Amino acid sequence: MHGVDDPAVEEAVRAYVKLMRASRSVLARVEPALAARGLTPTQLGVLEALLHKGAMTHRELGRKGLISAGNVSDVVDKLARRDLVARVPDPADRRAVRVELTGPGRALIEDLFPRHAADIARAMAALSTEELRELGALLRRLGVAAA
Repeated sequence: MHGVDDPAVEEAVRAYVKLMRASRSVLARVEPALAARGLTPTQLGVLEALLHKGAMTHRELGRKGLISAGNVSDVVDKLARRDLVARVPDPADRRAVRVELTGPGRALIEDLFPRHAADIARAMAALSTEELRELGALLRRLGVAAA
C-alpha cells in the first residue's frame, strides 16, 4: 500500500491537480459559447456524436464515454424537447430505439461544432501539434488504465 509520503503518490496527486486545473481552464474558455446556445458540454457531445457517427441507441451513446449510462435518457429528453433529436424505432430490431438528429439539430451542430473546435484549439494553443498528440496518447493510456 502506498502512503501519502510515497513519492509516487505525491507525483500522482500533483499530476491529478494539474489535470483538473487544466480541464477547468479549457472548459471555462469553451463553455460560454455553448451556454449562449443553451447547451451543456454533454449535450454538445451527444449532438456531435450523432453528427459524425449517425443514429445510435441510448446504450451506444453511453458507450461513447461522454455521458454516463444513467444520464443518457435525461440528456436525450432535454434535446428532444428542443426538437434537436428524435427517438425512432430501429428498423433492424423492433425492440430498440435509436436517437437521431432532427433537421434543426443537424443545422445547430453543423453551425456550432466548427466554432467549438476552433475555441478548443485556441484554448489549447500553448501546446504544439506534437505535444497535443503526446498529451492525447498519455490521456488515452491513463483513461484505459484507470477504467
